[in-house]
Amino acid sequence: MIELKDINKYFHLGGETIKALDNVNFKVEKGEFVSIIGPSGSGKSTLMNILGLLDVPDSGTYILDNKKTANASENELAKIRNNKIGFIFQNFNLLGKLSAIENIQIPLIYKGMKNEESKNKAYMLMEKVGLKGRENHLPTQLSGGQQQRVAIARAIACEPEIILADEPTGALDSKTSIDIMNVLEELNNKGQTIILITHDINVAKRAKRIVKIADGRLYEGVL
Repeated sequence: MIELKDINKYFHLGGETIKALDNVNFKVEKGEFVSIIGPSGSGKSTLMNILGLLDVPDSGTYILDNKKTANASENELAKIRNNKIGFIFQNFNLLGKLSAIENIQIPLIYKGMKNEESKNKAYMLMEKVGLKGRENHLPTQLSGGQQQRVAIARAIACEPEIILADEPTGALDSKTSIDIMNVLEELNNKGQTIILITHDINVAKRAKRIVKIADGRLYEGVL
């Protein structure tokens, strides 16, 4: 489903060139649950941005569903992000003035679904992530774990083939982190492809495959 070939990414800071990704080669098959673990500054977020088509490499090839992403226009990339990839972030990224149900509706409406239909689906997704009865709560009226469940519901609303989770438990306590990982594990057991980035070894171990990143390089099965 995903293949990165010889990916390099550089950043230029104050006259210094920093190599964020160093000749990265990486494959993910459909239905896998992969965790990428590494400390701050290791290249995790840069890799996630490239996998999510939010950034482009300076060299190398990204193949998604047998197509080279370098050949896609900005509009095509936006369409791929909306249809194929669901994003989950550490800080939830919910819109504070919208209710939980409205936050979940956003990608559905963007995709062209009518309001009533999108609302019905959002209610179903709220129940799926265990938040039935909280539909009209604003994010500030929800706990961190509940907000992340809303974010997960939003991420899977358009039935993407891939979920990219960037430190999804980073802002949560241990018990809540376990609950969120249970939700992701359940999604994977139903066939969802999940790539999770974390600095937490206990979170990483919940995946079926672990990849370590250090100084912009990937190492399979090494902790």
